[in-house]
Amino acid sequence: MSDQTLFDTVLVANRGEIARRVIRTLRRLGIRSIAVYSDADVNAPHVHEADEAVHIGGSAASASYLNIPAVLDAARQTGADAIHPGYGFLSENAAFGAACAEAGIVFIGPDARALEVMGDKIRARDHVSGYGVPIVPGFSAAGMTDAEIGERAEETGYPLLIKPSAGGGGKGMEVVRSAAELPGALATARRVARASFGDDTLLLERLIERPRHIEVQVLGDGRGGAVHLGERECTLQRRHQKVIEESPSPVVDAQTRERLGAAACAAAASVDYRGAGTVEFIVATARPDEFFFIEMNTRLQVEHPVTEAVTGVDLVEQQLRIAAGLGADVPPGPVQLRGHAVEARVYAEDPARGFLPATGRVLQWDEAAGARTDSAVEHGSVITADYDPMVAKVIAHAEDRAGALAALDAALAETVLLGVDTNIAFLRELLAQPDVQAGTMDTGLIDRMPPFATPEPGEESLRRAAQVVALTARRWGSHETAGVWQSLPGWRSAAPAATTPVFLQDAGGHIHSVAAEGLQEPSEPAAEAEEAEYAWFAMPPDGVWMEMDDDTGTIWIHAEGLTSSFRVLTRRRAGELRRASLAKDAAASDPDLPAPMPGAVVAVHVTDGQAVAAGDRILSIEAMKMEHPITAPHEGTVRLHVSVGDQVQRDQVVAVVSISDPSSAPEGA
Repeated sequence: MSDQTLFDTVLVANRGEIARRVIRTLRRLGIRSIAVYSDADVNAPHVHEADEAVHIGGSAASASYLNIPAVLDAARQTGADAIHPGYGFLSENAAFGAACAEAGIVFIGPDARALEVMGDKIRARDHVSGYGVPIVPGFSAAGMTDAEIGERAEETGYPLLIKPSAGGGGKGMEVVRSAAELPGALATARRVARASFGDDTLLLERLIERPRHIEVQVLGDGRGGAVHLGERECTLQRRHQKVIEESPSPVVDAQTRERLGAAACAAAASVDYRGAGTVEFIVATARPDEFFFIEMNTRLQVEHPVTEAVTGVDLVEQQLRIAAGLGADVPPGPVQLRGHAVEARVYAEDPARGFLPATGRVLQWDEAAGARTDSAVEHGSVITADYDPMVAKVIAHAEDRAGALAALDAALAETVLLGVDTNIAFLRELLAQPDVQAGTMDTGLIDRMPPFATPEPGEESLRRAAQVVALTARRWGSHETAGVWQSLPGWRSAAPAATTPVFLQDAGGHIHSVAAEGLQEPSEPAAEAEEAEYAWFAMPPDGVWMEMDDDTGTIWIHAEGLTSSFRVLTRRRAGELRRASLAKDAAASDPDLPAPMPGAVVAVHVTDGQAVAAGDRILSIEAMKMEHPITAPHEGTVRLHVSVGDQVQRDQVVAVVSISDPSSAPEGA
């Protein structure tokens, strides 16, 4: 049967890299694609890559990508006969699946029963246990008081893992190691569950120490039949969010693969699963042949490209075929895995600031050659706090695991994103960990790593940053909009040379003094166009990228596989900062508590004027679907500057903790 019998028009009810990835397959199959977009995404790449795009609401997900009537209206307006939900948003929403069916539009995913059963962790766990799928000891807290939960927790045994029943992606998960920790953890988990999923029902399970996270890709025909396409190792996680994934797992042998696959297919068949889904298992590090069901994700996974790489199967195409009633088109017999694939998730975040999400405009974006990159951004894209901070996935494939890891590291070194902080340097540090290289990791590996420190820039980056300063000072001279450049001593319009060095402060706070000698004169004759004068800036050597953010004055350089950012300082300011650094008492702590990023205050844990101890939670800020607690740096009295519901900006002081005993304050404080 030809590809044209699939669908004529498919609406992609999502955004970012997954929307672009689905559109890519639709285009290959000759199917008309419809994109939807919010106010924040009016200029997003997926909007102009689709055959048609429809605006569906405001920037908040609740007003757009989660707005079922708006999505269905867009489908009706454009004549879409099917909707692909991607992942996240409405992809596992049973009400949305039912609404599609009522509107006569095909939902490219499972039916309502599968969504309802597998969309609730408690129901899913109880359901699959009746089909021979092993489960972790635990219990549902639905309808229970905290006292009753405490009693059952004692019976089950600590440590425990609290999980929102309706959730996913690690949101709201809390580890509890004693009865004393239980009340606070329950309150936090419920609050995050309500905010993220609209349901604060919780599931408590025995915590498997030093676990590995293994998942199996399945395709179900909707009539009780299912096949699997091997497993993915998703053990490298931070805050229960996957960071690096690979296929196959380095600890799963052929026999265990078949057992895992059989259990995954049994779980899928138990609900007559239709389409592509993933069954997730937890595996004890000491016993890789022993596994327990965690949940089933009734959608495409973020990490699906590694399965595509080792099987040669386009999973989006299979979703379309199954939804159209054509059935999956995969090779018969046991799955054959070719080589090894590894994927890294690139986030807009600052690992040196506790992995806080970052926002801003993408000044430069360049993908690595020789690797697959599924990206959400392009030149000029604006990354806001409205959505998940993942901006791209980089996938490498090689004959063996060592080759795939090396290829991924090389691809990350070539990936250029200037203008916004990313986790690329951290990803490369993670790949280099001995346990990662040996394949002996567990889900706590990242937590055990030393705090990430922003790498210091190399000589090439510093030299190029000085070039940017020299050029900018030459071009602006005394122009009134030059901003910081006016204050640079020794620079004047068309000056033949710099009389002072350039002072640069990198993202790690280090101050560098760099000479810009020999860089003040462009190589082309002065009579040529101004653009030609600065051709060396527009076309730097291979592997070097340079940009300046005109709004902030920040200089961004990518050289030698590392991205660095710099602030330009005057000589006086550089001296002040150096003296302050030398004078700083290592034991001192700042009483001002700044917001780590833009967001909303979702909880205040103390009252104004309350005495607090070091480490006590003061308040929590929610941003990019994550909750960030702000804690007291020392013992003292807290003064609150914000309340629940307030919107705050990055570095805004939200509270002050005055030192309780003045005699204990550092001298001069």
